[in-house]
Amino acid sequence: MRNTFHDELARIGSVLVDMTKLVSCAMSKATTALLTADLTLAEEVIAADAEIDRLYRETEDRAYELLARQQPVAIDLRQIVTGLRMVADLERMGDLAQHIAKIARMRYPDCAVPPELHAVIREMGEVAQRVIDKAGAVIDGRDVELATELEQDDDRMDALHRKLFTILLSGWDHGIEPAIDITLLGRFYERFADHAVSVARRVIYLVTGEMPEPSAR
Repeated sequence: MRNTFHDELARIGSVLVDMTKLVSCAMSKATTALLTADLTLAEEVIAADAEIDRLYRETEDRAYELLARQQPVAIDLRQIVTGLRMVADLERMGDLAQHIAKIARMRYPDCAVPPELHAVIREMGEVAQRVIDKAGAVIDGRDVELATELEQDDDRMDALHRKLFTILLSGWDHGIEPAIDITLLGRFYERFADHAVSVARRVIYLVTGEMPEPSAR
């Protein structure tokens, strides 16, 4: 029974890593679709979110079943509860990539991002890619040192988010709808990075038993 139990715990960890790969792919395609007005790519991201949702539901069900059947304590309990929190973060990150793709689809055949904002949005996409890839490595290797790096990546995302608003408030002449699009996009990327940091903090908790304090901003 204990061997089966620990096999199930390992399966949860494996699915979490698989989800980070799916979310990474979704974010990469969503950013490209957004900046190139690629409708086909946007549709791929939107459709692929169903698989992320499926893994989320299956992992949640598996975790609750383990809690009910095994009544785990100590490190095993911590691993299940942490897994539940992380799978929810990853599912939400998939949703945020999908939201970005939906804005690309909504504005097609036009590009939703004005030319002067392409560089900022492109870098936000690169930071998003970096944090989800690191999150996958952190989960897979329970790498506390790498987990702490995500706070710095999140700081960069926050700086880009502020830069976006500075541009919006400085002589914006593209109208209300594009302003709303850019405001939403900035929020989607910023929240994506926040969820990656949340995943990293939960891995630190899993390894050390202590939840790190949020860094001062």
